Amino acid sequence: MFKSYRNLMLSAVVVAAASTSLLAGSDASRVYANGKKVIDGGSTYPVKDGKTSAYFVNEKAHKGLVKFGRAATPDEIRAWDIDVMPDGTGLPEGKGTVEDGDAIYEEKCAACHFDFGTGGAGYPALQKGNAYEGHKTLTNQRVNGNDEGPIRVFGTYWPYASTLWWYIKTGMPHPHPMSLTDDEVYALCAYIISINELKIDGEELDDEYELNREKFLKLKMPNVDGFIPEIRGKNGLENTRKFFNDFNNYGIGPVSKKTRCMKNCFKGEPKLARIQGAGISDYQPPLSNKKDLPKKKEGAGAEHPGKKAYEASCAVCHGTDAMGAPMVGNKDAWAAVTKKGMDKVYYNAIHGINGMPPKGGTSLPDDKIKEIVDYMVGASK
Repeated sequence: MFKSYRNLMLSAVVVAAASTSLLAGSDASRVYANGKKVIDGGSTYPVKDGKTSAYFVNEKAHKGLVKFGRAATPDEIRAWDIDVMPDGTGLPEGKGTVEDGDAIYEEKCAACHFDFGTGGAGYPALQKGNAYEGHKTLTNQRVNGNDEGPIRVFGTYWPYASTLWWYIKTGMPHPHPMSLTDDEVYALCAYIISINELKIDGEELDDEYELNREKFLKLKMPNVDGFIPEIRGKNGLENTRKFFNDFNNYGIGPVSKKTRCMKNCFKGEPKLARIQGAGISDYQPPLSNKKDLPKKKEGAGAEHPGKKAYEASCAVCHGTDAMGAPMVGNKDAWAAVTKKGMDKVYYNAIHGINGMPPKGGTSLPDDKIKEIVDYMVGASK
């Protein structure tokens, strides 16, 4: 947890694979793993009268019917074990410059994360200025009229850069994961580190800076000591187990007293309650139940020639920001697409770019593709 916030990213890695609840029952009901309490400090509830708390359960599922299969072979474990750890475990040799990373980013990353990693269209920002200054905002609270909340991006919030290398290698670019070479990943990491203005051994990363394994492991992130419990070192798992099994660390009183942080709780099973008289019924003007299509305005121009083709062939990706394509109507997204000129936009639409196949996978002629592009650009101004 980051001082006062739960560190879900770190705890999720070590949570036991059991159905648990943080509303602790008796100590005897708690889940054990290998003779020890589970990492997350959770507990299970016994089935009584066919229910746990207020909910009915499938009692057959609680009688050892789960089959865990066979143990994984060493080769299977090696195939899945692609982690990159903070101590360098799993990090291969390689090298790449900031300048090379900039070029790769422009080609394979900017379409989603925008120029200089500023983010947009549903994709996260990779930087928000100087990371050391941004780190100072993590204690900000939006109280007493303060609108400046904490800045949580790679440079300010992540405790380890190893996650960056692993995520780029195994998950990026989004349409083609595992397609980058190790050197390309080092170059991208160098570029992202540089735009966050982070330093390695006190040195800022200029365009000629070449990042390699040795230098990468020397990068100390500003927030490396901002998380609890302490998971580093040989005692990391036991530290985590001890932390989460002490309910005082997150609001529930000592198990020996069986107390909780809530006050004035009702007794018995919870019941659904409805707030009487809630909602708004007196609308001004009154709500309309008409479902007629709006009448076409007199003098309105003809429908854009690319609209129907767009709706038939392109809207499935460009009608939403969830597909990684610039969404029609998003001014910022299309401004970034068109900044290199319409000829480049036409070329990419016809020949394909990133995850988009040539002509979006259609067999439309080039002139029709250009009409569709003109429609999308015009509808996004």
